[in-house]
Amino acid sequence: MSFISSIALQVNRRKNSLVRLKTSSTEVILARFAKKMSFNANGNSVHSAAITEVHNVPMSVIHRPIPPVLDEAKVQSLMNSIQNEAEGDVPPIDVLWIKGTEGGDYFYSFGGCHRYEAYKRLNRESIKAKLVQSTLQDLYHYMGSSTPKYLK
Repeated sequence: MSFISSIALQVNRRKNSLVRLKTSSTEVILARFAKKMSFNANGNSVHSAAITEVHNVPMSVIHRPIPPVLDEAKVQSLMNSIQNEAEGDVPPIDVLWIKGTEGGDYFYSFGGCHRYEAYKRLNRESIKAKLVQSTLQDLYHYMGSSTPKYLK
């Protein structure tokens, strides 16, 4: 084997070990992220894990500015659970609760699309929700420049 071939072989071995190391690190990071962003055994999201109080929030006051992408089978399954009095099996959605500058209450929801749609199709007036006290700055993280400048 020539000197250049042996150097190329060493470089390839190092590159391959770095790729394996990088892939392994990436997998660990992604697994940690998925764990943080997933629901725990109690059905709580990371945003509302410490919140125990569940409210019946009127559907009419919840703003959902991002159109959902829905799995029809999942919506139907949730509708069946809600109709068959197994509603306790359906976790509450998270709702950002923002106090306006003049004392108004604003409610925004970005997750729980399938649950929200199931309640909506069943013509329910309210939905089980955990209220996550938030600010306009928190809302900005979801909506970017579409965030309202002021909430009264």
